[in-house]
Amino acid sequence: MAEFLSFRTGDAAQEPAVTVEAFTGQSNATAVRIEPGEDARDLLPHLDRLSLVEVNFPAFGDGRGYSAARILREAGYEGELRAVGDVLVDQLPAMRRCGFDVFKPNHPLDDAVVKASLERYDDVYQKTIDGRTPVWAKRHPEKIDG
Repeated sequence: MAEFLSFRTGDAAQEPAVTVEAFTGQSNATAVRIEPGEDARDLLPHLDRLSLVEVNFPAFGDGRGYSAARILREAGYEGELRAVGDVLVDQLPAMRRCGFDVFKPNHPLDDAVVKASLERYDDVYQKTIDGRTPVWAKRHPEKIDG
C-alpha cells in the first residue's frame, strides 16, 4: 500500500510547508502549502526559491488544485509539486498531467491499482503540461495550436 508516491528522481523535500501568506511575508521559506481558494499566481515572483509546493485537496470533488498545478508548471516551476489530502487513485492520471509529481493521500493506495490507473489509457483528450499529444491533435495536426 502506497502512503507516499513520488515520480521524481532523488529524495522528496522534507522542509515544512508554510501558508502562502506566511511565505510571501518572509525571505527564508522554500516550501509552501496552497489551500483551496488561495491563488497560485501569488507565488510566481518566487518560483526560483521554491523547492516544494504542496496543494491541499480537502475533498476529492474540489478541483481547484488542478488549476494551481497547471499555473505553476506553465510558469516554469520545476520543483516538487505535491498533492496532499483526499487524493483518490482515479485522480492520479489527471493530476500527473497537470504537473503533480508527488502524492501524499489521506489513505494508502493499493500499488497494483495505482499502476493500472496510470497505464490504463494510451491517449488523452486535452492539452496539458505533460507534453503528450491529445488525440484530437493526432487526428487533426493542422489544429494543434488552435
